[in-house]
Parts: sequence; C-alpha cells; structure tokens
Amino acid sequence: MPVTEINHINLRSDRELMHVLRDFYCDIIGLKVGPRVASTSYGFWLYIGDNDVVHLADYKTEAPPQINVHGTYDHISFTCTDMPAMEAHLLLHEVSYTTRVLANGVRQINLKDPAGNGIELNFESYKNA
Repeated sequence: MPVTEINHINLRSDRELMHVLRDFYCDIIGLKVGPRVASTSYGFWLYIGDNDVVHLADYKTEAPPQINVHGTYDHISFTCTDMPAMEAHLLLHEVSYTTRVLANGVRQINLKDPAGNGIELNFESYKNA
C-alpha cells in the first residue's frame, strides 16, 4: 500500500479570510476554483489542471483555533515554470518574496500567503542552466 502522491492541503479559516486566501491562491499563485464535493461546510477547492490541491473550509468549531502557535507545518511547495514571469507578477502585486538556488540547481521563490502560511515555488527548468 505505497503512498503515490500528495492529494491536497486543507486550510481552515473564517469566511472573510477564506475569500482573501481564495483570491490570493488564484490571482497570485495561479490556481483555479473548481468543483467541490457536497459538504456541510462552506468553502472552495482550488485546482491545478484537473487536480484539486488546496481546499479552503470553514472552521470546524464556532471559536476559531489559535493561530501563529508553534507547530510543524512550514510550507506548501508548487512546481512552476517561467520564474522571471512569476517574479514580475509578484512585484506587480506587491507580494514580498525571497529567492534562492538549491545545490541541485533548482531555483526557488519563497513567500507567505495572507494567513502567514509558507509557499515555495520551484523552477526546475533552471537546473544546469
């Protein structure tokens, strides 16, 4: 029973932040809102092509959970193309980011979403360039 891939991440928030996150992941990162399985909670599924990769949903309880507490979640990583275009896009939208080159030649853009979650954008086409 080997695991073959990551299916999705689920981010929970109130509706106001959820709409901000939806817009950020669509307008800045490039995901698209798509079909969502019927659910009792409010939310969105965001897609890369035919794959739902980010789920946004209401809190499970009336009281929101604590945020910015010590935990193990650090970031989500996406494989991307055209790093210069992405950097121009981030600058246009005034999104702060940093870059680095890994030892294997992969270039990265690192940034935070509006809730403070880490995002890593990997550009493998730059390997050995």
